[in-house]
Amino acid sequence: MGRWNSTSVPGFILMGLTDSAETHLLLSMPFLLIYLITVLGNAGMILIIRLDPQLHTPMYFFLTHLSFLDLSYSSVTTPKTLQSLLTSIKSISFLGCFTQMYFFILLAATECFLLSSMAYDRYVAICHPLHYPVIMSTRRCRALLTGSYVIGFIYCTAVVVSMSQLHFCNSNVIQHFFCDTSPVLALSCSDTSEVEIIIFISAGSNLVLNLITTSASYVFILSTILKINSTAGKKKAFSTCASHLLGVTIFYGTMIFTYLKPKTSYSLGKDQVASVFYTIVIPMLNPIIYSLRNKEVKNAAVRFMQKIAGSRQVK
Repeated sequence: MGRWNSTSVPGFILMGLTDSAETHLLLSMPFLLIYLITVLGNAGMILIIRLDPQLHTPMYFFLTHLSFLDLSYSSVTTPKTLQSLLTSIKSISFLGCFTQMYFFILLAATECFLLSSMAYDRYVAICHPLHYPVIMSTRRCRALLTGSYVIGFIYCTAVVVSMSQLHFCNSNVIQHFFCDTSPVLALSCSDTSEVEIIIFISAGSNLVLNLITTSASYVFILSTILKINSTAGKKKAFSTCASHLLGVTIFYGTMIFTYLKPKTSYSLGKDQVASVFYTIVIPMLNPIIYSLRNKEVKNAAVRFMQKIAGSRQVK
């Protein structure tokens, strides 16, 4: 990042989603509401799982960390977006911009590998139920989680360090609401071809590897479910992985649309809509998807509320 001193741009300006002040006010309220729901939903999910012994299983171990990642990477982008919408402060320093980019990529990449680990967990639970406690031991679960963070760290470091070597000499206006790779690359006056290749290979290998892992897991899951004779058995087996499958489909769909394409096909409007979806909306949807479609989580939430109500009555 030493080359920043040789640039003539003091920092960046995040233009946000629109130039209209009226639209800013209209967007600020739903964005604030979504962020509050995201914080409360994911923090509540973590709290319920941690406090309920019946949810201390591998599936909910991973779900706890999924909620942590959703809460964290939403917090990397949304507060700055709300500041831009509610005030006239749109500037962000070089360090702030690249720090935001670094943590966003780290958390998003880690979530990709965590979703693959969750798919593997569902594969073992449905295809090898008798060996599930042995295969998905505490040690293996922690290894999968640690591996997700380590690979995410390597990936984001490669991308951000390569981008930090670029020169920014002319415009400093980022046509986006946070420091993402494509709009920042568009401002550089350096040759960005090598950086684009690094990003494409890193993002492509990340998404493709995790998609293959997740898809293979669900192929085996589907094959096993189809062999179940009873309709009730099929329904029960599918219900254990339906929430995860829905979350994976939404997450990967927007990621592929945004990142697996060359810089020349970058479209401001389409990319901003996709970015709003996976940075702001999806972190809110995940706790809803995993709680409303999961009887164990709903029952744990009821027990948690009853415990709180009981403690108040005692007082």
